[in-house]
Amino acid sequence: MLSDAQIARFDTQGYLIVNDVVDAGLLDRLREEYESVLRVHYRNWHDQGLVSDPADGLDFWAMLDRAGAAGLEWFQPLDISLPHADITEQTPFHAGPAAFDLLTYKPILDIVQSLLGPELTSNPIQHVRIKPPQQHVATGEVRAHIAPTAWHQDRGVGLAEADQTEIVTVWIAVTDATTRNGCLQVIPNPPDDMYPHCPRAQTTIADDYIDTARAVPAEVPAGGIVLIHPLTPHSAGPNLSDGYRWSFDIRYNVTGQPTGRAQFPDFVARSACNPADELRDWRSWKEMWETARSVAASSPHIDQHRWQHDSPGCA
Repeated sequence: MLSDAQIARFDTQGYLIVNDVVDAGLLDRLREEYESVLRVHYRNWHDQGLVSDPADGLDFWAMLDRAGAAGLEWFQPLDISLPHADITEQTPFHAGPAAFDLLTYKPILDIVQSLLGPELTSNPIQHVRIKPPQQHVATGEVRAHIAPTAWHQDRGVGLAEADQTEIVTVWIAVTDATTRNGCLQVIPNPPDDMYPHCPRAQTTIADDYIDTARAVPAEVPAGGIVLIHPLTPHSAGPNLSDGYRWSFDIRYNVTGQPTGRAQFPDFVARSACNPADELRDWRSWKEMWETARSVAASSPHIDQHRWQHDSPGCA
């Protein structure tokens, strides 16, 4: 749980760094799970002649290096969400037991309960971010999960139906996040309202609405988290280190309120009123995403964002 002083700091500053939240055991299980998942895909690529080196003897980072150098789509099979568009029955995603354990991790839920209360839904606006050294980012790669992240407010990446939803983002460091490897940058003391955003290479705050000179880095070691208010402007710069920067960003909202992405599945992560409603089985979570994928593959496209090129400040 957060202290009164931490809650007051979050309410004022719009973000809060909390170290030593995710223990080494869960971090290790996440790393092992992701290496196992990537190894399956890597072996398939090797069998197809798309990468030359066999998987045997390669660790997670080495497989990422080779997949990236070969121009392969290594990110989507590792993400804990479906993509914005072009979803088919074969679109890969990751929903494994360690990832589910992260979403339902008691220390994280205790912290979020300090801010939102005990009725918590795991919001489907969630991603893994595995950012290679900038010199290895493919030309033309603009996805915020791999490349630098543009300035935005998290409310701006959901639909308007969730503008009044009580929601908190939890940004989780799997590797140390430093200024050099592109940690979060935040502008403290968020406004009372959402800024206009524009649909550029990424959804980003319209020009001239924020003073980026006020930005501060949110460095955090592995296992630490950054809590982010939905109106806090934030971004992430390029990874100028020699290694990958790995994080998750997950969200929780008060149960019963719109998630902002209703086409993707949410679930009750904690409930004091109805504990039986809490989802306990990672397989059920995976099935929910498989169902959402099937529906999306056979239905008209639903935009994840509300902004148009003629939105205020975008023309």
